[in-house]
Amino acid sequence: MSDETEVKRHAGVFHGVLGLSGKLMLLTLGFVMLAEILIFVPLIANFRASYLNDRLAAAQTAALVIEAAPADAVPDALVERLLQNVGARLIALKIGGTRRLIATDDDMPDVRREIDMRVSDPFSEIVASFATLFAGGTGMIRVIGPAPMGGEFMELVMPEKPLRDAMLGHASTLLVLSLVISAIAGTLVYAALFAMIVRPVQRLAESIADFEQDQRRIIKPSDRNDEIGDTERSLAAMQTALSQQIKQQTHLANVGLAVAKINHDLRNLLTSAHLMSDRIARVADPTVQRFAPKLIAALDRAVNFCQATLAYGKAEERPPKPRTFDLGQLVEDLRNLLALDEDNPVQLATDIPEPMLIKADPDQLLRVMMNVARNSIEAMSQQDGEKTLTIKACRTRESLEIDICDTGPGIPRERRDSLFRPFSASRTVGGTGLGLTISDELMRAQSGSIRLMDTPKGTCFRLTLPA
Repeated sequence: MSDETEVKRHAGVFHGVLGLSGKLMLLTLGFVMLAEILIFVPLIANFRASYLNDRLAAAQTAALVIEAAPADAVPDALVERLLQNVGARLIALKIGGTRRLIATDDDMPDVRREIDMRVSDPFSEIVASFATLFAGGTGMIRVIGPAPMGGEFMELVMPEKPLRDAMLGHASTLLVLSLVISAIAGTLVYAALFAMIVRPVQRLAESIADFEQDQRRIIKPSDRNDEIGDTERSLAAMQTALSQQIKQQTHLANVGLAVAKINHDLRNLLTSAHLMSDRIARVADPTVQRFAPKLIAALDRAVNFCQATLAYGKAEERPPKPRTFDLGQLVEDLRNLLALDEDNPVQLATDIPEPMLIKADPDQLLRVMMNVARNSIEAMSQQDGEKTLTIKACRTRESLEIDICDTGPGIPRERRDSLFRPFSASRTVGGTGLGLTISDELMRAQSGSIRLMDTPKGTCFRLTLPA
C-alpha cells in the first residue's frame, strides 16, 4: 500500500468522524440555546412586570407621604424629589369615584401607551415586552395599578426609555450568561460523546479499513459491556470467520489452478491409454475379451471425471441428467472401479433387491458413492481386523435410501460438524477434503441429501433420493 493511499484512507476516516462529532456539537449547542431562549423570553417579561410594579410601589409610598402632610404644606422641591425617585412625571389616585392628582410635573408631554398591571396574562406580557424592546423608547406611558388607602386604582405617567434601557441591560446579561452556559454544556457533552461514542466508532472504522488491507489485522475487543463493546466483539468474530473463509477460498483457488494445469496432460495420458485398450480389445484371447470392456468403461469414466473435476471451482455443477437404470449394476461398476475383488483386503457386501430400477443421474450418483466408498476404504486400511464395506438400499413411499457403511474406526464427534465444509474433512495425507463437499452438492442438485448416521461402530452415510 502506497503512502498516498494510507494518507487518503486516514484522511477519509478523520473527516468522517470530524463531521459526526461536529454535527453532535452543533445539535448540542442548538438544543441548549433553544432551552435558553425558552427561559430567556419569560424572564424578560417577568423583569418588565417587576420593574413596573416597583415603580407603582414607589408611587404608593410617595402618595402616602404627600397625603399625610397638611394641605399645601408640601413644598414643590419635595414633590419634584419624590417624582424623581419614582421616575414618574405624574402620580394620581382614584378614590370614591374622584380622580385626585397627587403629584405632577409642570411640563407634561402626551401619553403614547397605557399599561394596566391589574389585568395581564403571560402571552400578552411577552408580546408587550418585545414591543417595548424593539418599538419603544420614546414618549410617555401610563401605568395603572392597585391604589393605597382603599382607592380604586393608581396611575402614574413615566417615560418609556428608562424601562427599555433597563430591559436591554438585563437582556444583555442573560444573553451573555446563556452563551457561556451553552458553550460550557456543549463542550462537556461533546467531550463525553467523543470519548464514549465517536472515538470507539473511529476505532471500528480504522479496524475495518486495516482489515481490508491485511486480513490478519483483527480488532481486539475492549472490556466495554455496552453496545459499542458488543459491536467490537461481533466485528472481531466476523473478521475471524471471514479471515478463515478467505484462507479456504485461497486454498480452493490454488487447488483449482493446480488441477487446471494437470488436467490437460492427464486427459492426454488417459486418451492414449484408451487407444491402447481399443487395440487390446481386438485380441482374440477370451480373458482379454472378458476384461477389455470393463477396462474401456473405466477409462471412459476416468476421462469424464477428469473433465468434471474443475466443475467444483465453478458456480455450480452441471445440471443432472436423470434416467432409469439398475442400481445393482451401478454398484457392480463401483466394485470394478475400486478393484474390490477377492484379492482386496476390503470385502464388499451388498443388500440390494434385484432388479432395483431407479431414476437419477447415474454418473453423478456413482461419483458420490465412489467418494464415500474411497473414504471408507482408506479409513479401514489404517486398522487391523474386519474390513467390510456394506452397501444396502431400500425404497419407501417417499424416498430411496442408500446406506454405505464400513467397519472402520468411525469419525470423531468433534469433526462431524465440519464434514461437508471444503478442506476440513480429509482424514488421509494428501487428501483435498473436497470429496464430501462435492458429494453434498451433487445430491442436492438431484433434490436429495447425504448425511452421517449414528452407528455404534464404524461409519455409515445415507444417500436419500426422491422416490
